[in-house]
Amino acid sequence: MSVEENVKLVRAKIDAAAKEAGRDPGEVTLVAATKVQTSETIREAIAAGITVCGENRVQELTAHLEDNAYEGAEVHFIGHLQTNKVKYIVGRVDLIQSVDSPRLLEAIAAQAAKVGVTQDILLEVNIGDEESKGGCPVGELRDLARQAAQTPHVRLLGLMCIPPVVDDPVEARPYFEKMRKLFVDIKQEMGDNETDMKYLSMGMSGDFEEAVRCGATHVRVGTALFGARPPMHPQK
Repeated sequence: MSVEENVKLVRAKIDAAAKEAGRDPGEVTLVAATKVQTSETIREAIAAGITVCGENRVQELTAHLEDNAYEGAEVHFIGHLQTNKVKYIVGRVDLIQSVDSPRLLEAIAAQAAKVGVTQDILLEVNIGDEESKGGCPVGELRDLARQAAQTPHVRLLGLMCIPPVVDDPVEARPYFEKMRKLFVDIKQEMGDNETDMKYLSMGMSGDFEEAVRCGATHVRVGTALFGARPPMHPQK
């Protein structure tokens, strides 16, 4: 199937899952996870209706920005971000979805101040408490959210997670439900920042329909749009 056909199919599945949950399908944004894709493929996806592209790797992001590959779409950074790479993306992407520590938050804020912008962010949560994954531990999330809300030059818009790998998408549901509860609770606790807390990014190619049923506002889909990824080159 072509990228255009895959975009239509995934969007139809999102719409059906949203309606099943009594939600407006328009509340759910399909983020095309464009890791290791070419600029040509990214342009094809945007032409097919993709409005947000999500990149995992700084090197690929900067190359595609220089190539104007994302023209017509927002750009989100969705991968692990090292503090020494912050300078390459702050002010150049619409949203950083993977802020997971006070140190990274401070680095983003410092760079945003330097270039004179307010950088929109999400906090990544290690919802499955997995040692092998990044993300803020659930027990530290409220403190990090409060810090983000009080930090100049960043704007906290919500939460993101990558749940544990499961054999059946239904098995991911408890993690998505826990994320939804965290999102609602923290949003209510944010006071003046409550209106900014509007994004809940969760769900990927294997489980995005379940994530939508549980309240996701953004799903990050790669393989279901582009097919199996080609081999990756080592990141510099």
